Amino acid sequence: MKKLILAASIFSLMPFMANAQNSAPMALPIVDTIPAAKDIKFNGTISLNVDATNIEQAIIKINETIPVQSAGHMVLLFPKWLPGNHSPRGGIDKLAGLKVYADGKLLTWTRDKVDVYAFHIDVPAGAKEIRAEFQYLSPTDKNQGRMEVTNELMSLQTNSISLYPAGYYVRNIPISFSVTLPKGWKAATALRPASTNGDTINYQTVPYDVFIDSPLLAGLYSKSVALSDKVTLDIFADSPKYLEYKPEQMAAHKKLVEQAVKTFGAQHYDHYNFLFSLSDNLGGIGLEHHRSSENGVAAGYFTDWENNLSARNLLPHEYSHSWDGKYRRGADLWTPDYRTPMQNSLLWVYEGQTQFWGYVLGARSGLYSKDQTLEAYAAIAAELDVRKGREWRDLLDTTNDPIISARAPKAWVSYQRSEDYYNEGMLVWLEVDAKIRELSGGKKSIDDFAKAFYGMRDGDYGELTYTIEDVSKTLDGVVKNDWAKLLNSRLREHEAGAPLGGFNASGYKLVYTDKPNVYIKDVEGSRKFINLLYSLGMSVNTDGAISQVLWDGLAFKNMLAVGDKVIAINGKPFAKDVILEEIKAAKGTKEPIQFIIQAGTKYKIVNIDYHDGLKYPHFEKTGTNDGAIDKLLKPLD
Repeated sequence: MKKLILAASIFSLMPFMANAQNSAPMALPIVDTIPAAKDIKFNGTISLNVDATNIEQAIIKINETIPVQSAGHMVLLFPKWLPGNHSPRGGIDKLAGLKVYADGKLLTWTRDKVDVYAFHIDVPAGAKEIRAEFQYLSPTDKNQGRMEVTNELMSLQTNSISLYPAGYYVRNIPISFSVTLPKGWKAATALRPASTNGDTINYQTVPYDVFIDSPLLAGLYSKSVALSDKVTLDIFADSPKYLEYKPEQMAAHKKLVEQAVKTFGAQHYDHYNFLFSLSDNLGGIGLEHHRSSENGVAAGYFTDWENNLSARNLLPHEYSHSWDGKYRRGADLWTPDYRTPMQNSLLWVYEGQTQFWGYVLGARSGLYSKDQTLEAYAAIAAELDVRKGREWRDLLDTTNDPIISARAPKAWVSYQRSEDYYNEGMLVWLEVDAKIRELSGGKKSIDDFAKAFYGMRDGDYGELTYTIEDVSKTLDGVVKNDWAKLLNSRLREHEAGAPLGGFNASGYKLVYTDKPNVYIKDVEGSRKFINLLYSLGMSVNTDGAISQVLWDGLAFKNMLAVGDKVIAINGKPFAKDVILEEIKAAKGTKEPIQFIIQAGTKYKIVNIDYHDGLKYPHFEKTGTNDGAIDKLLKPLD
């Protein structure tokens, strides 16, 4: 018996012994030959000249001169890790035609084998400067990325049009920038002109980090409105008709600035420019900068005001970032250059509290009413409340999503989760405000936190970093509590349902009725879909394509998936009115709703047994007195 066991053991080892004779290479070490950023002086000033006149082909031509610090090995970097994107999303794929010269002689460059954003060159002895020529090939079709150039408008992001030398904190590298625009165009940016020569604008020399943080919006049709002595709304549009606004509309934008300054207690800019594009052709955008923000919405923002409710949240959100995210920044998120990886663990403050302040300031300014704000809160809370992904993925882990998925579409977003630190983070801060009011007997609120955390060093547009301990300590200075325990609990919990403590403490409960939610209705109109999450457990585009399926919801249990297409309902061809009417007609009956579904190349009949009618979320007041949220949304005196 022992001999048989031994023989069996040897036999079982034979495949392993045979594999051991296969080729088995050893890994080569990765050698980083790119100089690390150091906080040292950079001698001289980069000169950057940009020709942005070729709008027909959306080709931006760049000519850049960089002072040589020493002969020998030099590395030029294209910005990779972009502030505001929280991820390595620099458009290196659109850089083309790179040529580098020294004293008129063409040099050979080599792209780094590990970091494709880096270019190695050898600078000859005696060279005082190098000159780089290249083009930025802006998208000419939406399938190439966001449209940045049209016949009337241009969104020129400074991180896409320059290279910088490795080895320095970017704040220590001066840069002088000029741009030539199409004839008759005007431009707006946080940078300030030093001179103009025809259609060429020469801007004042600034540190490279300030330059990268100062995009430019240009166009044929524009209007600038002073919202305060420091803040300007620079509006650019597809056509002059979209530049027209009503006095009460602009009054709300002016009040936004007034309420923000009162809320935060200081202004962290010497001037601030809302770069505001109203276009159906230029790609939409919402991106924060310290002394400006990029804000792109549909052309009818002013002229179709009532149907652009959700778009009115953009300016308050991005403006709040000047304080939250740009001035006060998570210590692990701040980096000395655009190559060092960012760590996003505090985005629930950076973005979550900005989401919070965006809705608060929008309500306080009158950009939207208290009731409209509550409808937006209900839409947000309800979608989070049905996200099964909370069972396995906590709020803190979603701060990694900008790096993990970079906002790519997901098949099961309710289970995979997404950048939930925005909206779930907002709910946490609503709870914090309610708790402050409760513990202080109504004498303190999150406004006291705002002044303590953001309201120092008026005019400072550097960066003041913080940790979660700093956040907890500041809250403790407002009112004593174990804030670290509360915050960490919300960040790491896996409880079913959204964290609705702020609403519960304010005397509100989340309910569902057949009355459409005002905010959801607005978003449905702008994004061309039908939200049926709380009835059938799915959303459907107006062409019938299923755009979201709730994990474990009715549609999920009936084997539907994103990408399937609804062809017919109860024998009637799909249309928005048809699907809504058939859901309503099924209420209280026993017959299932019959769908004909196209799934890939196949068709199938799906019978969904649902009889509770249409459902939309709302917050219902359970008391008569003003609660924390009621007080929070009132303008400051």
